Amino acid sequence: MAIKQFRLPDVGEGLTEAEILQWVVAVGDEVKVNQTLVEIETAKAAVELPSPFAGVVRELLVEQGSTVDVGTPIISIETADAEPGGSAPAAAAPAASNGSSSSGPSQGSSGGAEAKREPVLVGYGVAHGSTKRRSRKPAPAQEAAVAPAPVVPTAASAPAAPPTPIRVERPAAPEPVTTRPTYVLAKPLVRKLAKDLGVDLTTIAPEREDGVITREEVERAAARVTAPRVGSHPMIPAVGETRRVPIKGVRKATAAAMVSSAFTAPHVTEFLTLDVTRTMKLVARLKALPEFADVKVSPLLLIAKALLLAVAKHPEVNASWDEAAQEIVIHGSVNLGIAAATPRGLIVPNIKGAERLPLRDLAVALGQLTATAREGKTALEDLTGGTITITNVGVFGVDTGTPILNPGEAAILAFGAIKQQPWVVTDKHGKAKIKPRWVTTLGLSFDHRLIDGELGSKFLRDIGRVLADPVVSLV
Repeated sequence: MAIKQFRLPDVGEGLTEAEILQWVVAVGDEVKVNQTLVEIETAKAAVELPSPFAGVVRELLVEQGSTVDVGTPIISIETADAEPGGSAPAAAAPAASNGSSSSGPSQGSSGGAEAKREPVLVGYGVAHGSTKRRSRKPAPAQEAAVAPAPVVPTAASAPAAPPTPIRVERPAAPEPVTTRPTYVLAKPLVRKLAKDLGVDLTTIAPEREDGVITREEVERAAARVTAPRVGSHPMIPAVGETRRVPIKGVRKATAAAMVSSAFTAPHVTEFLTLDVTRTMKLVARLKALPEFADVKVSPLLLIAKALLLAVAKHPEVNASWDEAAQEIVIHGSVNLGIAAATPRGLIVPNIKGAERLPLRDLAVALGQLTATAREGKTALEDLTGGTITITNVGVFGVDTGTPILNPGEAAILAFGAIKQQPWVVTDKHGKAKIKPRWVTTLGLSFDHRLIDGELGSKFLRDIGRVLADPVVSLV
């Protein structure tokens, strides 16, 4: 028998830290290779980490809600692998410098044979050459949590009890809760909702057999807190107490990216207000077609298609500025980013090779992208490599805005609200009349190092032409 520690891996993009969102195993649980151990949140997305070992959980070394650096031991698992002298576990070693994805051979092992026994998990391993971080002094409660477990004696003697481990017991459900549990089971979006509503999850008795707290239970708990007493006067909602929210995860990464973009790329924004009545009519016609019966059709679909058609005419817009090489990189494919507001913050997943997709396939891709983003399940690869972005501020009733460029991109299009307004319409005889029309305003921000005023204006004009008469443009 041997005790192996699993260290927090670099799950991609050279990220240096992650927050422990939720343990899905407890001390004493038997786990298999690739069984999910924990949910973590990085600056990019929420990720489930599978186990690189098969065995029994002996310690959870980090508490939920803690932010730890890549390479920190987070869990100890007792395995059946015999190791000379009960040496330290395989997962405790950093990944090989050649970028191998394995969790690494055990310390004290003989290399080749032991390496073959270790499972290989894609994306695991501590990144080398990453930027040095300023050392942080851990809180007293965390000092013991991140300390590595002591060496366990060999099978000849009884294993020593681990020193003051953080024990996480499964909550009993659905029996009434008489004491506050040490932890609760809830999805990241439910945790975010509870935090926003000021609900303490440990006060909720879960109704599900698996002990997972649901969104409905959080909402009911919030309603009980804010419900007015019988016979009392109508309650005026209070602003609430002053509170401090840690800057971390997606919000921290977004803030850094926006500051870098705003003070690196010289932004220029142009606006175009136009009649999109024909676009709205086409949306209604597409919804009625059998081919689009099972997909979501919205004005955003035609906005995306209009942008892709305009990029085909002006490929220089789909570009990046390479400062190190002193080159402008004009991308051969359009990775279309769609800014999505999620409970975890603003993220911009992108559709790879969007210009190659027929209209229906583009609608399917947009629907999957937004649904996955709202669930907090966006994959890391979908958050990188974007070449141009659309931000749909119109869903909030906003006319338009001056969006900040996504770092590494040359243009971003803000799509404003579509409203009925009086509009001057000229008939085929040249007679002008005022009629109610569907009108929207587009805002295009672009990097003036790559895109001058002429190119930016032509690009925005051609997007508008497609939306003004989409049938003719698409044909």
